[in-house]
Amino acid sequence: MKLEVEKTIDSQYIQQHLANERTFLAWIRTAITVIGIGFLVTNFHYYRSENLSGAEHQLISAIGMLSILFGISTILVGTRSYLKKVHTINTQQFKSAKMSLIALAIGMVFIFSLILFVSYFLL
Repeated sequence: MKLEVEKTIDSQYIQQHLANERTFLAWIRTAITVIGIGFLVTNFHYYRSENLSGAEHQLISAIGMLSILFGISTILVGTRSYLKKVHTINTQQFKSAKMSLIALAIGMVFIFSLILFVSYFLL
């Protein structure tokens, strides 16, 4: 006796949904890395804080916090993008997320430029 299995909308586009999940996991890995860099900058800063002035102390703390906040926002943007793509794949109205990728790239360049600036000129 063979059981009848009802096909879902998601099962019609298995490859696209699996690719979407891999992309979402890449967003999460990126966010974890950015948050880790924020913690690294902040911890390294407190390790060497006796040699820094007040302005340097505030700048490095701000860079660490910005990195952590940017990582959290990357998780939120990645989750939003994933959920939106699930809907657009199932309705066959998929469009690529150019603005999210541009915003992520600009944010990464900004954060890492600040880190390089501080490490080169202040430390």
